[in-house]
Amino acid sequence: MLAVIERAEDATVLLKPEHQRLLDLLATPNSAAGLARQLGWSRQIVNYHLREMQHAGLIALREERKRGNCVERVMQRSAMAYLIGPQVLGGLGADPARVADRLSAAYLMAVAARTIKEVSRLSRAAGQAGKILPTLTLDTEVRFRSAAERSQFTTELAGLVAELVKKYQDGECPEGRSFRLTMGAYPLIPLSEGRTQKRDDSNSAA
Repeated sequence: MLAVIERAEDATVLLKPEHQRLLDLLATPNSAAGLARQLGWSRQIVNYHLREMQHAGLIALREERKRGNCVERVMQRSAMAYLIGPQVLGGLGADPARVADRLSAAYLMAVAARTIKEVSRLSRAAGQAGKILPTLTLDTEVRFRSAAERSQFTTELAGLVAELVKKYQDGECPEGRSFRLTMGAYPLIPLSEGRTQKRDDSNSAA
């Protein structure tokens, strides 16, 4: 599960080094006493951080155990990974409408930021309604022999997408639902050994 942080105050809590260490350990359930032993911190300090993290929604209570006259609270992080949403920046966030060059890296990043913002909002609403958010993800790699072939591929892809949109687009159907289709391409980041990342070349959908 991926959690998107949508409030600046929660992002501040997430980015504290102490909290990141605790979140690493809380991949599996643990108590303040157990964490204190692992880290060599006092239990009071650990409890302070856990309360702050729970308030930000980064961790959740998994169970309570009776230990003599005390009740031990067992916590676990609320997601396997966290992403700080662009909405945290408010008006300073990236906006595709403010980028003139649609072939620039800035435009691609602004569109990606908008996708995170919109999908996180829709996913939260779907979860609250007990529904599943319908999405489609295509992710693959292609190696071009030349810049000219890359340009030709772009032209052909745009034409094929335009044909599909024309075929399935219905702006008048009252039962229909509009979807945003986003595509982007950028060079692969080489690994430290100088090799590019290897992966299955088939498309994946989610």
